Amino acid sequence: MLRLIPKPIKNLLGYAIAALMTCLLAIACTPTSPTSNPTTPNSPATGGNQTSIPIGIAFAQTSNVALLGQEGVTGAKIAEAYFNKQNGVNGTPIRLVLQDTAGDEQGAINAFNTLISQDKVVGIVGPTLSQQAFGADPIAERAGVPVIAASNTAKGIPQLGKYISRVSAPVAVVAPNAIEAALKINPQIKKVAVFYAQNDAFNKSETGTFQETVKQKGLELATVQTFQTTDTDFQSQVTNAINVKPDLVIISGLSADGGNLVKQLRELGYKGLIIGGNGLNTSNLLPVCKTLCDGIIIAQAYSPELNNPINTEFRKLYNEQNKKEPPQFSAQAFTAVQVYVEALRTLDKQTKLSTLQLPELRTKLNETLLAGKYETPIGEISFTPEGEIVQKQFYVAQIKMAPDGNSGKFTFIQ
Repeated sequence: MLRLIPKPIKNLLGYAIAALMTCLLAIACTPTSPTSNPTTPNSPATGGNQTSIPIGIAFAQTSNVALLGQEGVTGAKIAEAYFNKQNGVNGTPIRLVLQDTAGDEQGAINAFNTLISQDKVVGIVGPTLSQQAFGADPIAERAGVPVIAASNTAKGIPQLGKYISRVSAPVAVVAPNAIEAALKINPQIKKVAVFYAQNDAFNKSETGTFQETVKQKGLELATVQTFQTTDTDFQSQVTNAINVKPDLVIISGLSADGGNLVKQLRELGYKGLIIGGNGLNTSNLLPVCKTLCDGIIIAQAYSPELNNPINTEFRKLYNEQNKKEPPQFSAQAFTAVQVYVEALRTLDKQTKLSTLQLPELRTKLNETLLAGKYETPIGEISFTPEGEIVQKQFYVAQIKMAPDGNSGKFTFIQ
């Protein structure tokens, strides 16, 4: 039997429901509190009262580029621990936020978008490849987010925008030193064979420098062979090169493809000198070509033997963790984080970070880092107004493999 609710009670229920809905709507529409707004002074994305200052690290952790990216991550993490022990940014620790760029442009673009919009970082270190930088850096430029490249050496990187700088010296400055070293080892060099990965912007830029230097030295550019960074079989290119009887081979590639190319050159009978470009400048090359890596010449922007306090400390920390000497990419990643930390310290002393909202902080941070001078593991550096590194010291190393053929080291020859 249906029971009717008396009218007065029905009215009371209606009022109660209406009041409850009004309350819920009021809660839903209440503005976010200032401390949860990522652009307010107390936000984790800015200075002041936050628990840490986030710095984005966009390196490859997967794909055929992972061997280089992992070296960068190692250097950045050592820097995070080291500078936080040194009181961080005037008492506030830094916090690295890692995003995997994988090995292509889209991976870098995705990583940058996440770091900028979701992670609210004050600046970014990366990406791993110059090819990726040409795709991802313009995103940071449009967002007004500083980027410090730690391994991008192709021509035109700082020119991508006023927020883009690098601590990795351009290939045009570094690469010619390797050819000069090869000529000192063998003054009889006349014919040169060049190999380069045509699907990578950096390697195309680097081979241009190598080929121009070959001509400037009066040497014969006997053949130019192309490949892809994903290739594993180089028999056709190697055969073509060996047929011209070169005295010197120059390779612009990455560690996996470059190592396999070196291996096949030696297995098919080439006995002359080999120069490896910056993509082969890693101990991760050694497990690929093993004993056949012996003698490869590589120009470098870093030496573990550089005698300054910060490099001595970095070298010690790296050795303790990895039981080997630090490679260039780790040193440059450490340097990039160091630049951010020192620039943030300087900026905080001039204008308390707690008074700056995130867009302004990013802009002032970029201006401050470009104006600074830094004593780093790669030596004393500064920047041009455009963001190009100014570095004084460069080196050339030659790989010396151990008798077991499984381990080796970079021996500096100049």
